[in-house]
Parts: sequence; structure tokens; C-alpha cells
Amino acid sequence: MTVTLRVVLDQLVAATDPDLATASRELARALVLSSPDGCDVGAIVPSGPQGVDIAGVTDVHRMGMARRELAAAWQLGVAPGVGGGLIHSPTLLAPLVRHDRANDHDQTVVTLWDLRAWEQPDELPRTSVVWHRAMLKRAEKHADAVVVPTHAMAERLAGMSRLGTRIRVVAGAAPAVFGVPVDAVGRRRTLSLPEAAIVMAGDASRSAALSAGFAAVARAGIDLPVVVLDARDGDEPAIVDLAAAAGVPERLVHVRGPLDAADRAAVLDAAVALLAPARRSAFPWRVVEALVLGVPVVAVASGDHRELIVDGGLVVGDPDDGRDDADALAAALGETLASTASLDRLAVLAADRGRAFSWHAAAERVWQLHADL
Repeated sequence: MTVTLRVVLDQLVAATDPDLATASRELARALVLSSPDGCDVGAIVPSGPQGVDIAGVTDVHRMGMARRELAAAWQLGVAPGVGGGLIHSPTLLAPLVRHDRANDHDQTVVTLWDLRAWEQPDELPRTSVVWHRAMLKRAEKHADAVVVPTHAMAERLAGMSRLGTRIRVVAGAAPAVFGVPVDAVGRRRTLSLPEAAIVMAGDASRSAALSAGFAAVARAGIDLPVVVLDARDGDEPAIVDLAAAAGVPERLVHVRGPLDAADRAAVLDAAVALLAPARRSAFPWRVVEALVLGVPVVAVASGDHRELIVDGGLVVGDPDDGRDDADALAAALGETLASTASLDRLAVLAADRGRAFSWHAAAERVWQLHADL
């Protein structure tokens, strides 16, 4: 008898976040490739014109509602026509309803990549905050496990929920074939980006973190362009204003929205360092991608950064030492750029740490999680 693990792949039909779409696709592919004997992978998707182009997915169960309506229905616990069995969601969207794991062997597992809806609700639309909080309440009642990417996030989630021992840790990774494209120089020219820059990621809603990053560059006396990735449409004026207020002139600031994996790799290929100034509960996708490509990383201290970067970069700053994040980051940037030898050493450490992340390893842990349940 074949056991099918059905993965909720709404992000492949109607993506709400590029990183969630990538994570869903990469995890599903890895689950297919690592499936144990007697097991296969299916999919649950909302209605829509997009198909699921993942080789090896044996069955696609298409719901009768589009993603928006499906999210609203599942938020209310209305999930007719889904069926039971093993269900795994790479996001918080899942049919979280009463089921019998002991007798019917039904399982439902969901994933949380960040805690913004609880810790930084101002960064999200109110409807998104309400939905995430409601779905976590449903998970507390009906999820057999909730996956988070770090132990630090697991500890914080345990303190704010009634999930207890149902919280499990499975880290994400860069895209499986993430690497510098052969046309990297041409891609940077198309994007009108410089050949040497400091890279950050964030949008205008994360103004405190971006301001700290810009201030660090200014205080370190670094006359290099700063590229900001993942900005929202229309964010450029606000981000340029943040830079100017911190002492970085507009001529050095380049703001870009979400880029595809090849373009991101091309940008990181020209980065002298990736600066991660946000102390927040979220999986730092760009940090991991920088590590994979051997880009020196300078990050503000947080539980997630310490756990993921380890010795692969410089993790600095302590809210209790009386020095603000910008000063700590500025000192670390100065240390990083002090010499070619320093840059080379950090690049080697970054690349070595980057090898610790893979979707294959994540998929094996997911299979083991469902076996344990």
C-alpha cells in the first residue's frame, strides 16, 4: 500500500510571497526525490490556471475555490472535499480541522517562517495579521505539528502559544541550483547596478532596521554603493530618504524590488558584504543565499542570526551593552573591509557555513517528522 504525503502548494498557483513560493516548490521537489519506499507525493492546490510543474507529484487535488476564498474558508474551519491522510503545508495555509490521527492516521502539519504578525504587526496589512493569528489558533487546536526554521523561533513560538511539544525545527535553504549565472555582469547592467556594493534587504516598513544599516555604512566611512533588495513597489523615495537621514547620499543608493533567483545571485556576486541589520523573528533568506555564494555577512545579533550564521560571518551588537546597532555594525563593516585578507577569510567561512543548508536535508526531516507522528 502506498502512503501519499499531500503538500499544500497554493503558492505555485497564486503566490503571495516570492520566498514562500520558492520554498514550496523546492521542498516539494526534494520530498519527491527523497521519498521513502512505499511513499509518494501529491498536492492540494486552489483553483486557477496555473498547474503544478513538479516532476514526480503523483496526484494534484484541485479545490473548487481560488486561493483567497480558500484561505478565508480554511480560516473558519470550513474544509469540505479535502479528504484526510498525510497533509503537509510549507506555509500556515492548511485545512486545520478535527481529525483522528490515532485511528485514521490523518496528519496535518503547517509551517511558520516568521512571527511578524505577532512581533511586528505594523509591517503587514491588518487583514494579513488577523488571518495569521486566526490560523495559529486553529493550529493550536488541530495541527499535529508546527514547523519553524530555527530553535530560537521555536522558543519564542512556544512562549506565545499552546503548541507545547508539537513545535518542530526544519531550516530552509537557498534554491537548489542557486549560483552565480554566467551572464551575471550583463544582468547587473540590465538592472543598472554597480560592480561593487554593500547589499541589504528590506522594504520601507522595516525603517528602523534599514536606518541602522545606512547609519552603519555612513559611520564606517565607506564610500560604496548600497543596494537594497526586496523593496515594495513605490518604496524607493522613502528608502532613499532613510539613507540620506543616516548620512548616505542618494547617489549611492540603489533600491530594487523582488528579483528572481538568477538576478539575486548576480547582485550578490558583486557584493563586498551583505549587511543584515534587522533583529526580528524571521528566516533570513538573503543571509542564507549570501552564505551559499561565499559573500561576507555582517549581521546584527539575534537568536536566528546566531543560530544560522554561527561562525560563517560577523554577528554583532547587544541591546544591553549601551551601544546602538549602527555603531556595532559600523565597527564590524570596518573590520570586514579592512583588507583583502579579511574579506577572503570571511568569504571562505561564509561558503563553508552555506553548505549546511539544503532542501534535501529539509525534506528528509519532513519525512521523518511524519513517520514520528
